[in-house]
Amino acid sequence: MEVTAISRVFLHKQNGQEVRLTDPGEHLTKEDVRNFYANIYPILTTAKIRGPEFKDDEMQYHFETTMGTKG
Repeated sequence: MEVTAISRVFLHKQNGQEVRLTDPGEHLTKEDVRNFYANIYPILTTAKIRGPEFKDDEMQYHFETTMGTKG
């Protein structure tokens, strides 16, 4: 039996490109991670968090924003 560590990765789209954000600390909740990165990417302050999705030995969370859309 082989044990593989699963790392968390946080993703969000910026200018049509998907940006991969590394996990700043396993002890942080997904909301804490969003708040941590909101200092760099202010659009994340109101982002919803979708996930986790397990893909390629990663636990992926997606930050989804609705800013910039009119309707």
